Amino acid sequence: MTNILDSVDSRTRLVGENRLELLMFYLGSTQPFAINVFKVREVIKVPKLSQMPGSHPNIRGVAMIRGKSIPVIDLRQSIGMGSIGMSDECNVIVTEYNRTIQAFLVGQVINIKNMGWDEIMEPPSSSGRNNYLTAITRQDFDGQTRLVEIVDVEKVLAEIVAYEVGVSEDVLDPHLTPYMAGQRVLVVDDSSTARAQVSETLSQFGVECIIKKNGAEALHLLKSWCDEGKNVSDEILLMITDAEMPEMDGYKLTHEVRSDSRMSDLYIALNTSLSGSFNEAMVEKVGCNQFISKFQPDLLVNVVQERLRQVVAS
Repeated sequence: MTNILDSVDSRTRLVGENRLELLMFYLGSTQPFAINVFKVREVIKVPKLSQMPGSHPNIRGVAMIRGKSIPVIDLRQSIGMGSIGMSDECNVIVTEYNRTIQAFLVGQVINIKNMGWDEIMEPPSSSGRNNYLTAITRQDFDGQTRLVEIVDVEKVLAEIVAYEVGVSEDVLDPHLTPYMAGQRVLVVDDSSTARAQVSETLSQFGVECIIKKNGAEALHLLKSWCDEGKNVSDEILLMITDAEMPEMDGYKLTHEVRSDSRMSDLYIALNTSLSGSFNEAMVEKVGCNQFISKFQPDLLVNVVQERLRQVVAS
């Protein structure tokens, strides 16, 4: 646990700095892509791949990595660019999302870049609703400024294993169910797939979701309520926010909310595909009330009920 806390401290000793690290790579073309280093376990050369008859077409095969059988996903094919050709430049990025380990087959890995979330922008609206990007940024490559596309890995994974919205019966508290209808929850996430999963899960119980795509949008809404003299906790039951978002991440958003006396008591749940003890420690350090692993409907409803239980009892 000491090592975990040391790692948390190293990443959050300047909480509110609003920074991230991107792993940049190619997908068999000259266009650079990226994912957040937070999700990456390691990068290795392509191991021997075993075929899986009947598996999803985007899964290139299965590899034994550090004693574990891990699916290897062709990332180029997954985002609609056609299968990547095997070459000496190809690599495998081993990642952890939503309590599962998977690897992505990519081309040449470029570098890791430390940068501010304010340098990350939403994809242009002209890219359409079905694009596989959560954000874009601009970086210098060999003296030229080029666009880097940040992949919506959650969408890629959801197309291989569909996300769940059904809630186990033993999770539901029959005494609270009547109080759920009409409640409002602020959902902050840059991934359209993640936003849809939260909204579809909670709407079954009559909960209205107010959707914002990043921390800056959410903070603007919260401050506007405060400026109008409204009590934020009367407007929404709680805020469910992603950790990683363009312009302002969930940690910075939480820091800003806690620093404003007008809304510092807002109940905040961090809903992230990052998982494990590291993130539980991170949540405690930055001042969130709860940590939820993404795409876990039972955990999501449990958190909503826990907050509702507090409100009903008060």
